Amino acid sequence: MAIIGFIGSGKIGGTVARLAVAAGHEVIMSNSRGPETLEGLVADLGPLASAATAQEAAEQGELVLVSIPLRTYTAVPVEPLTGKPVMDANNYYAQRDGHIPELDNGSMTGNELLQRHLATAHVVKVFNNINYRHIASLTRPREAADRTALPIAGDDGIAKQAVADFLASIGFDAVDAGPLGEGGRRFQVGTAAYGLPYGSMGSDEGTPADAATVEAALRKG
Repeated sequence: MAIIGFIGSGKIGGTVARLAVAAGHEVIMSNSRGPETLEGLVADLGPLASAATAQEAAEQGELVLVSIPLRTYTAVPVEPLTGKPVMDANNYYAQRDGHIPELDNGSMTGNELLQRHLATAHVVKVFNNINYRHIASLTRPREAADRTALPIAGDDGIAKQAVADFLASIGFDAVDAGPLGEGGRRFQVGTAAYGLPYGSMGSDEGTPADAATVEAALRKG
C-alpha cells in the first residue's frame, strides 16, 4: 500500500482519504491552518492517518492529492514533490479565485497552472468533475457490474498509471482523457463530462457511470 499525502483536507480531500484508509493506504493530512486543526479528522480516519504540515505531506507522500482553492496554488511546496505524481483536484471558479488572465482567455487551464508551478512534478488531473458525495457513494469492488469510472489527464504515462492504480484500489476505474491541457479541458467546468455522467450534483447518492459512459461524455467536450 502507498503513502498518500493530502494538501487540502476539505470535502474532496477528506472523502478521498476515507476511501484510501479503507483500502489500506496510509494518509498524511494537511491544510493551511496547521496540523492541530486536523485532530478530529485524523481520529475519525483511524490509525492509518496522521496530521502534518503541507511541506511534510509533500515530503512523505508517495502520491499526493492537491485539493485547495486554485487561488492558493503557489502555496503548494515545490521541491519535495520533484519526480512525484501529483493528483490535482482543483477547478477554476473566478467568483471564488478572482480573475486569472491565463484562465480567463483560455490560454491555460488551472491544472496547467499548477504544473507550471510544480515544474519538476507530474500533475494528473482527477476528481475535478465529480461531487464529493458521489465519490463516497459510487465506490465499488473491482468485480462489480456497476463500477464507476473517473477521467484522468496528464502528460506523464507513469504518473497516470500510478493514479489509475490508486483509483482502482479505492473503488473506481480510470479513463485516460489525454494530455493535461487538451485532455483536461474535456472535463473542466461546464463540459458534458463535468458532473453529468454521475447524475444531479444535488443528489446524495449519484448514478454509476462506466468507462463507456464517461468516454461518450468526453467526446462531447
